[in-house]
Amino acid sequence: MQTSSDRHEYPAHWEADVVLRDGGTARVRPITVDDAERLVSFYEQVSDESKYYRFFAPYPRLSAKDVHRFTHHDFVDRVGLAATIGGEFIATVRYDRIGAGGTPATSPADEAEVAFLVQDAHQGRGVASALLEHIAAVARERGIRRFAAEVLPANNKMIKVFMDAGYTQKRSFEDGVVRLEFDLEPTDRSLAVQYAREHRAEARSVQRLLQPGSVAVVGTGRTPGGVGRSILGNIRDAGYTGRLYAVNRAFPEEQKDLDGVPACRSVRDIDGPVDLAVVTVPAEHVPDVVTECGEHGVQGLVVISAGYADSGPEGRERQRALVRHARTYGMRIIGPNAFGIINTSPDVRLNASLAPEMPRPGRIGLFAQSGAIGIALLSRLHRRGGGVTGHTGVSTFVSSGNRADVSGNDVLQYWYDDPETDVALMYLESIGNPRKFTRLARRTAAAKPLVVVQGARHGGVAPQGHAVRATRLPHATVSALLRQAGVIRVDTITDLVDAGLLLARQPLPAGPRVAILGNSESLGLLTYDACLSEGLRPQPPLDLTTAASADDFHAALARALADDTCDAVVVTAIPTVGEGAAGDAALARALRSAAAAVPTKPVLVVHVELGGLAEALSAATSTAPQAVPRTAAPAGPSAVPQATPDTAAHAAPGPAEEPASGPSGPPRPSGPPRPAAASAPPPSATPAPAPVPAPDGAHLIPAYPAAERAVRALGEAVAYAQWRRDAADPGKVPEYEDIDERGAAQQIAGYLARGQGLALGTEETCELLSRYGVHVHRALPAPTPDDAVAAARTLGHPVALKATAPHLRHRADLGGVRLDLADEEQLRRAYAELTELFGTPAELRPVVQGMAPRGVDTVVRAVIDPAAGAVLSFGLAGAATQLLGDMAHRLIPVTDRDATSLIRSIRTAPLLFGWRGSAPVDAAALEELLLRVSRLVDDHPEVVAVTLEPVVVAPHGLSVLGASVRLAPPPARDDLGPRTLPAY
Repeated sequence: MQTSSDRHEYPAHWEADVVLRDGGTARVRPITVDDAERLVSFYEQVSDESKYYRFFAPYPRLSAKDVHRFTHHDFVDRVGLAATIGGEFIATVRYDRIGAGGTPATSPADEAEVAFLVQDAHQGRGVASALLEHIAAVARERGIRRFAAEVLPANNKMIKVFMDAGYTQKRSFEDGVVRLEFDLEPTDRSLAVQYAREHRAEARSVQRLLQPGSVAVVGTGRTPGGVGRSILGNIRDAGYTGRLYAVNRAFPEEQKDLDGVPACRSVRDIDGPVDLAVVTVPAEHVPDVVTECGEHGVQGLVVISAGYADSGPEGRERQRALVRHARTYGMRIIGPNAFGIINTSPDVRLNASLAPEMPRPGRIGLFAQSGAIGIALLSRLHRRGGGVTGHTGVSTFVSSGNRADVSGNDVLQYWYDDPETDVALMYLESIGNPRKFTRLARRTAAAKPLVVVQGARHGGVAPQGHAVRATRLPHATVSALLRQAGVIRVDTITDLVDAGLLLARQPLPAGPRVAILGNSESLGLLTYDACLSEGLRPQPPLDLTTAASADDFHAALARALADDTCDAVVVTAIPTVGEGAAGDAALARALRSAAAAVPTKPVLVVHVELGGLAEALSAATSTAPQAVPRTAAPAGPSAVPQATPDTAAHAAPGPAEEPASGPSGPPRPSGPPRPAAASAPPPSATPAPAPVPAPDGAHLIPAYPAAERAVRALGEAVAYAQWRRDAADPGKVPEYEDIDERGAAQQIAGYLARGQGLALGTEETCELLSRYGVHVHRALPAPTPDDAVAAARTLGHPVALKATAPHLRHRADLGGVRLDLADEEQLRRAYAELTELFGTPAELRPVVQGMAPRGVDTVVRAVIDPAAGAVLSFGLAGAATQLLGDMAHRLIPVTDRDATSLIRSIRTAPLLFGWRGSAPVDAAALEELLLRVSRLVDDHPEVVAVTLEPVVVAPHGLSVLGASVRLAPPPARDDLGPRTLPAY
């Protein structure tokens, strides 16, 4: 650490873990006097060419003076950072503050010279780019606004690092050296570059976990049973295409294989590289395994072991140590307490999980923070077979467990680029970085659907294993912000799968107009009612009668799809007596044939116990179920439950297709078969014919057992399609010439100089808001009746008399407001009534305010949440907001399109637009007010809360009758700093 002669203490907050371009990790930290030996060792491993580029001359070794200079820093004017892996340097960067003419200087000089050196073996991994982001952030913190660098013309790699960073820069050539100067203030381009690099690095880090060339399962038991032995068998039985190893330190020296898999006592004994280690040993032995893996060059870990943050404070410390330990070696972790990972790609076929069977290959990506929910998701997709889910399968599955390192954000980065994934389904119990999740979700949703269900919505506490930043926002607000980002938010696992299957199989609807046809009038009416409940526009159901044939369905569906007034079709079908599975297959062919003729409109089927029909509808050569041979290997650990009645209830009725247990249960033991379900055909019935494959490229038609579920999924698809259309033109943040941004900044700085956080007084609030064109109706205090009369004379009659005590503010229903007081007599009488009813003037805090034009009372709020960021909210004042929670929310900065949609998003919006013959309000004035408040909070993050209540919106103009503003030092913005992994 630094000696006492140094000017500043060691800046521990500069330490950070970063993901590099190839998906590995490195640690960035300040260089100290203790690093002399590491620096010398690092320099000895750098090539002569790289040394020449750094010092512009042959420089074979560092002198003692050099070592002293490069390890002694004051952390203000001289700063050095190192990127380390395994505790050893792989790259360094330093800056020295300079003044005019390039001479050494101290603050307030705001320019510094910067220089890099990257070990040759690590060049091309994006190390220099990551170090530049971090040294630039350090420099800004220390008051440096500009970097200068001198580079030899032949050093193209370093010139490219500077040029590609996105900063505003100047370039010159003098005395055979390229001189680069660039401002350190982040720009839109520099942030875009940073996000693009972050995306490539994090996506690659997950790809290395999901597409390993070799896997070692550490902790495979010598006897059958146990977690490790089960996972080893699952990987082997899935047909994993890479190299597989079993590792257990208790293996005898002479043992060379286990269940046909090469066996080793240690990862170090494996002859060849290992890309992924699945760790199943007890928690107390995991550190030794991590060390072995790190020293062997393992790229990533899936830690199944429990006993970490899921077990309390001691386990949380153990989890922190695990993450720090793994990152020391550049490894990323899924888990601990994870269920595992799955990749069904034919090039990989990896089932490194506790699921005994490999899911069917498909186009859906699954992410679950909970192992139990992961089991349920896989079980639903597998066990419901030809039912709702059909044969649409999984591309990749990740169960993150305690989510100590790899999170949903990382997996989103991977799915965005993954050509094998068309739809992303996520079960989240906590969101560690909501700002980043919202940004990534918006980008992902613009390319492919993202469906999310949140657990622990109402508890307000994250699961014990999750360490996340707390949010003060209610769940409804978080949900609204996710929807704004294009996330399809659903409430249950059933809805998650229903929506995902529709989006994976069918095109997006062009609008909300729905045609309904089928052979059951009652089922058609239920579907019609469900459409109305979901805000869709259904056409009257077409009843084909129970005598309808497959040809009748084909003709009716073809007509509906050809109708320009129809955007989607729901087909309802009930069993046809006597036709059985053959009739199901014929109907499926008819529907698929008609749908294929118009592939731009979605088709859904609501069926009643027609397993054969659902299987036929969803069958296709590319996703047909494959027979998976069952082995005699024992089942997984007892933590994996048997199928529940709920999952069994949704299983396909066809016994020939139905396994005894899905991925959530062990294989069925040998013995007599279970009795058939009541809806299944008797054993003597004719075997069902194989489902007819759909033509290559044809859309699979999803089938649902209930009208409400089908329509709910369709409603989500309609809303998502509309979001996609709107996202193509997100609008703009308008400029207003009358905004005094500089004056507001000076005023805020003056107020904050008085304290760390404060609520502004009435006059201060009005003055600050007026700088952004928000004018509050003047209210004058009236501590006595005579003061009230004097205030009325100043403002002019008619006036309002209001009690502003906290328990009466904004509570006109309690009688604390008197309106339209036309003269002195009425004012004095009203004053007497208020004091008689509610107490003394000191208790009431009465004010007099000029009357505003009549209109609709609304409320506008803005708040900066430490986790989610700045949020703008709007609703009607009074019971609609306070009792019903009818508020709409948008992330700041708000665009003009956001403002337009915001005021129309509340359920009581009709009151603003002429409900029951009333005059519509001035929506344009209301939208402008919202945009001005958004600008204020966005320009000045010290404004942590704004409330305008009430805002009376009249047919022409509006009046802000009450306002409050709270200031505080702005929360840290981790989304604007350099790329880092969450700290541990």
